[in-house]
Amino acid sequence: MADDATRRPRDALLRAAVSGDETAARKAALAGLDAGLGAETVLLEIIGGAQRRIGEQWATNRLTVAQEHAATAINERVVVSLGIAVGRPRPHLPRVVVACVDGEWHVLAARLLAEVLILRGFQVDFLGGQVTPPHLIAHVRSTKPQMVALSGSLAPRLPTAHTTVCACHGAGTAVVIGGSAFGPDGRYASMLGADLWAPGPREAAVELARALPVSPRDTHRPIEDLPHLADQEYTLVTRLRPRLVRAMRTVLDVFPRDHDDRAWFRDSLTQIVDFLGAAVYVGESRPFAEHLEWLEGFLAARGITDGFLSPVLDTLAEELRDFPRTLRILSEVRREVPGR
Repeated sequence: MADDATRRPRDALLRAAVSGDETAARKAALAGLDAGLGAETVLLEIIGGAQRRIGEQWATNRLTVAQEHAATAINERVVVSLGIAVGRPRPHLPRVVVACVDGEWHVLAARLLAEVLILRGFQVDFLGGQVTPPHLIAHVRSTKPQMVALSGSLAPRLPTAHTTVCACHGAGTAVVIGGSAFGPDGRYASMLGADLWAPGPREAAVELARALPVSPRDTHRPIEDLPHLADQEYTLVTRLRPRLVRAMRTVLDVFPRDHDDRAWFRDSLTQIVDFLGAAVYVGESRPFAEHLEWLEGFLAARGITDGFLSPVLDTLAEELRDFPRTLRILSEVRREVPGR
């Protein structure tokens, strides 16, 4: 929890970013440095703390999507300004490649990790988002880092993260994973064969400085980590996504036709299927249940309180009636999500 030393500049940065005042946002971050806070604290507790609040305000309908995107872009540029202000130490620790899992558009968390590692003396290649596994592996083979750090915030990225971990191991490089996609305890990072998991940038930096893994596992396939994938249910659910989305369109009736978020919710039906696919992939209902709970709160903040989860679960169960493992997950979610 932030104390006054970080709360005030964090809140000032938040107000400036939300109002679109980049100059004020930059001044708020640099004021933290002037007050004696270290650059790492400014990065994680002021900029990172403001970014978390921005996400919360969007979810609770206090910011539009456009406002959230604009505020995030300002925060990204503030990170650059902070780096210029404090300079860069000469690298004296091994090379680490930092990237988002392919398809992950929440890039700022990975950027903050890269900046913390740089401040601590690592040689860092920050690749950002939308780096496909083949392109990442090509970079790994050419630069030969001692570690790849992958960031992911959404559970549907887990299958791609797994493929990337296996590919990195095949290239002889160990992998550290972080981000909310992998669970608060990192259980999915371990499940997917990652060499290390860290709950945040500071913890990742400490772990990497302490003991960089030098002997990653031999080349292996995802099915060797998750034998249940042999039933092909994940592949089939993924292939059926267009059909499943069409079948769920009737739940759009909970939205008035002129509601501002109707189009967003229509698009979110695809995400519902993707989160179900992630649950099928890891063999646990948690990723799907947590997304539905989040979605229920998101809609309630926008005045949509009519039940929609039960029809969604009924529709998916009917369409996927021949998939026993998926049906078990749907049944568990019905019990786990209150009132469903």
